[in-house]
Amino acid sequence: MSTELLIVFSCVIAYLLGSLSGGIIISGIAGGPDLHTVGSKSTGASNVQRTMGWKYGLMTFFFDAAKGLIACYIAWLITGMHFASLLAGLCCVIGHNWPVFFHFRGGKGVATTGAVMLYCFPVPALICIAITIIVIILFRYISVGSMLLVISFFFFSYFFSQGNDCVMVWSSILMIMCIARHHANISRLIQGTENKLGSKKR
Repeated sequence: MSTELLIVFSCVIAYLLGSLSGGIIISGIAGGPDLHTVGSKSTGASNVQRTMGWKYGLMTFFFDAAKGLIACYIAWLITGMHFASLLAGLCCVIGHNWPVFFHFRGGKGVATTGAVMLYCFPVPALICIAITIIVIILFRYISVGSMLLVISFFFFSYFFSQGNDCVMVWSSILMIMCIARHHANISRLIQGTENKLGSKKR
């Protein structure tokens, strides 16, 4: 099989992995609500935490992060190429956001995106994750921290990749997707009605 086909194959696997929604699976096993009808109607860890509690929220977070790491690693095993891991990670995030198994209604991809960034570029990712955690602790807005994660990573990746065009396009797509998925949060932040970490859903 040619290198191109191996890359495509790894990207298909990554998308299907991404489409395994941790929130929906965990909520179903635990007898929780239909995440598409409660809270923010997202299937991500934040909505699970808000509607089902911290235990299930953390389980969802680690599930969604793990599939990002696995997707990148599988791509590397199949192709031996870092470039393939970049593409596979991107496809995994796309699968999380628009999962084929759940009518293309997914989450915002933050946990999966963070894991993909961590696998592909550990040092800048760790810096950005640390910044994100500090911001969330100080201001208690998960949405702000999530968007800051991808924005800061975009700038850090420029320096760590020495302005590599491929990396910059890749990181910009991750950034745009994450911010676009937070459009409702941005509106609530502007209106002053965004929920803070630990508060009940308004």
